[in-house]
Amino acid sequence: MSLPQISQQITIYVGIFLVVSGLIGNGINILVFSTFRNYRTTPCTFYFLSASIFNFLYIATTLIPRIVSVGFGIDLSKTSTSWCKIRQYCIVTTVIISVTFSCLATIDQFFVTSRSANVRRFSSIKWAHRLVFIFIIVWFLHGTPVLISYQISPITMICLNTNHASAIYSTIFFLVLICAIPVTIMVIFGYLTYHNMHSRRVLAEQQADRQLVKMTLIQVVLDVICVAPYGILIAYNVITSGVSKDINRQIIESFIGNMINIIFYFYYAVC
Repeated sequence: MSLPQISQQITIYVGIFLVVSGLIGNGINILVFSTFRNYRTTPCTFYFLSASIFNFLYIATTLIPRIVSVGFGIDLSKTSTSWCKIRQYCIVTTVIISVTFSCLATIDQFFVTSRSANVRRFSSIKWAHRLVFIFIIVWFLHGTPVLISYQISPITMICLNTNHASAIYSTIFFLVLICAIPVTIMVIFGYLTYHNMHSRRVLAEQQADRQLVKMTLIQVVLDVICVAPYGILIAYNVITSGVSKDINRQIIESFIGNMINIIFYFYYAVC
């Protein structure tokens, strides 16, 4: 079996597993975090709830069409201009919104576990509501240029960014705003939270939810494992964009790229 065939089979079967586990897992998170009042009034769980909603949307609008395209050869983004635009818009907005809320949850847990009462005051459900609303509006507006720049190429019949400046920004956007900055923020504040966790007496006095803190730290680890390789892949593609590659190298790079994309989806399926 050739690498392209192996890649196709992995995309189909692992992709189906991620769709099922992602939709069910995020669905349960949404149900639990929205049902119990204590969770709705806790900033960190409110961020988790918001992130789960957009994780659910990301999987439904991105991973499912990818599996259908690879497994059954049905790709509406090649025949419907509207779907071409809408799918890309969903990719851009849901990813950045989910990552933003994950960062906010990590920062909030640093506030909650801090020794300083003044720092702990920054963990506020009122501010959580405001920040979620503000970032949703900002990132929705930020993604609107995608609705203009993406078109179906009349030559290749592929949905692509037809604006050169927008295409360059898109690369920077995924490399910096989706990968580099979130990973850095989550690693820094995850480490600070982990450091605070070791002060058992302080956590007991604050009645901090140790389980919630552990959930946040697990999310930080998953972010590094799943998102960081995606950033490395983008950087590699940019660096080697002007390099002439033979067919074997292209096949190998395509296979590796597909595996990294699957790992990237894993983050949104389990977080």
